[in-house]
Amino acid sequence: MTNRQPPKPKVRTDDALLPLSTALPDWIPDLAITYLNHVSNGVPLRRIARDKGVHASTVMRQVRKLESRRDDPLMDEALDLLATVYFSAPTAPTKETAPMKTSPSIDDPLIQREARRILRRLCEKDAYLLVAPQLDMAAVFRDLPDGTRRRIATVKRVTARAFVLFDWIVGEAVGVLTRYSITPVGRAALKRLLDKDSPENCFQNQHREYAERDILDEASGKVSRLRYNAAESPLTLLGRKRAADGISFLAPELIEAGERLREDFEVAQLGPRVAQNWDRFLTAGARGSFSQGGVGEGPTAARERVASALAALGPGLADIAFRVCCFLEGLEKAEKRLGWSARSGKVVLKIALQRLANHYGLQSSAPERKAG
Repeated sequence: MTNRQPPKPKVRTDDALLPLSTALPDWIPDLAITYLNHVSNGVPLRRIARDKGVHASTVMRQVRKLESRRDDPLMDEALDLLATVYFSAPTAPTKETAPMKTSPSIDDPLIQREARRILRRLCEKDAYLLVAPQLDMAAVFRDLPDGTRRRIATVKRVTARAFVLFDWIVGEAVGVLTRYSITPVGRAALKRLLDKDSPENCFQNQHREYAERDILDEASGKVSRLRYNAAESPLTLLGRKRAADGISFLAPELIEAGERLREDFEVAQLGPRVAQNWDRFLTAGARGSFSQGGVGEGPTAARERVASALAALGPGLADIAFRVCCFLEGLEKAEKRLGWSARSGKVVLKIALQRLANHYGLQSSAPERKAG
């Protein structure tokens, strides 16, 4: 009796159902291409995942993410237009034959000019975009301290639809109106557009958020003002997030504790001098030396402070604090490296920072939460 091999599963070869991203305009987001391939053209999730080189569950989450945003009227209109123009034909259109009038391109000078104007307005305090059904124009409003609101800009509906498709703004239903606010992606896009005259720095500046803080000089007792990049440290960005009651997720003493650990870690990387201190030799002061308590003692003391802080945290807490505070890794990256479940590092990091603040003797300045 011969062993029969099970039949191999049939693989769909109808490439016409799957428009390649290279045959579509570059400005269409990859998330929208994935969603419309599955919803409009009926391409299986596994087929899309195989062509993209990712797991099928990743594609499924992408499709569900965009499906959940179809309650947004502008997003629903944008996806319907893309499905009609680019995904309804049996073969994928090319850049030369595909119509471009219904969906503005991200490289369109008009879109870029309107983005600089509208996104800059949405960055103002208490500013938002209101879109009404069946109206071709949308308006940007700003709430005033006296409780009234003032219109500060207007924009065409087709332009606002492009902003939603590019994930520059996100909306929420407020009665019959839809209220939109700018997203972190929109803020980064605005920085790139404003730095268009210097393209070599535009992608660097989108990751920079300059702020100022006071620095105390222990020797002289004077306080100086320092300008720094607030987006450099993940702790600073987490400190800006607020809960529903308006209280920051990370108190100032928690951020200070994390920054102190980072400072000791960076100082500990500086090795001692192995030769003559020529900087002091070339000046009128005394020559460099290798006496006890010299420059080389700084990294040693900092290394001991880092080891003491990590020992106070213990396993688990020390791992997340070391990666976020010292290596400046984001929470998602740190969770993957540690093998933790998604969105679990945020709570563990806060516990680690609280224990680190107690180790450094930092007093809590956060207001007490009201019971109930």
